Amino acid sequence: MTMAKLQFKSYNQGQLNLFPQDLGELVSQDSPVRLLSKIVDRLDLTELLRTYKSGGTTPFNPRMLLKVVFYAYMNNIYSCRKIADILKYHVHYMWLSGQQSPSFSTINRFRSEHMKDCVNSLFVQVVKILVDLGQVSLDVQYIDGTKIESVANKYTFVWRKSTERNKARLEEKIRGILKQIDEGIAQDNEPETESATEAVDSKHLQELIDRVNEKNKKKLSEGTKEEKAEAKRQSKAVRQLQKYQAKEQEYEQKLSTLGDRNSYSKTDPDATFMRLKEDAMNNGQTKPAYNLQIGTENQYITNFAFYSNPGDTTTLTSFLTLDQARWGRLPKTVCADSGYGSEENYDYMYDQGITAFVKYNWFHKEQHRPFK
Repeated sequence: MTMAKLQFKSYNQGQLNLFPQDLGELVSQDSPVRLLSKIVDRLDLTELLRTYKSGGTTPFNPRMLLKVVFYAYMNNIYSCRKIADILKYHVHYMWLSGQQSPSFSTINRFRSEHMKDCVNSLFVQVVKILVDLGQVSLDVQYIDGTKIESVANKYTFVWRKSTERNKARLEEKIRGILKQIDEGIAQDNEPETESATEAVDSKHLQELIDRVNEKNKKKLSEGTKEEKAEAKRQSKAVRQLQKYQAKEQEYEQKLSTLGDRNSYSKTDPDATFMRLKEDAMNNGQTKPAYNLQIGTENQYITNFAFYSNPGDTTTLTSFLTLDQARWGRLPKTVCADSGYGSEENYDYMYDQGITAFVKYNWFHKEQHRPFK
């Protein structure tokens, strides 16, 4: 008995097509990329278009770039170079872009110069479309937080306690010099209300330095021998005071940047030092990070906000207020873990008529017999 001849389908890498193939035929009808494309087509891009200027070379269509960037984010791709590469071989991305291939620098400019300031309005529009489609109701919100490490240098930190301590020490030195200047002012029969010791901040110090320098300049040119000697002594004190004034201004700037925080990074002033779970050494090392709060419903993100405080407890009231600002109403039901359990939060949700499924910190411990 003879066996049938073994045959394979024809294979030719150099085969040419007479007509170009429609990439849409390779994208299934129930693919998420089709839903994404329809949603972006419905977005109002007026705010985004304002970021463009006429003239120069013709830019890529911003709606196309939005589709590509959004779909990349859905698939955990955030690098501009990776997005530019995948546009050349992945069917879904090629279909979204119409087989256009913007460079990584073009994608980076689009994100940083055009898309960045419009993220909030685009997010609001997308959620409203999801409401129209019946995917979310905005009546229920599941809230949780996560800390995102900043790309800032973790060794360039500023701490409130050390800044306040160094500022206090500096001001003691400043008061010593101001006392010497006060004595000189008293010898000139100046009114006591002009006391130099009252100037403790950098602005008043600069005004005092300018005033004393002007008087010393006049003494050195027109004064007596004693007045010239006194002017030289004061000039020496003023030179030291100028150095301290610059340092005082630096401390004031640091405290202004800190605001109500306890720390920040010099290379990323918006980042605050927090303890992260990804501490491989298990030594409690702090790193510059952001506290991202997210509210979801039906696995869709319906609210988000960044906070500088590391704890979740103090963010809940502000986070729910953001719901009111974005959607014009608060959720009817809130579900969150024990990190949000506090008397203040319970009172707020009760007053707003919100049904709260939020544990408090000692809930599980209270269930054990030793605690009882």
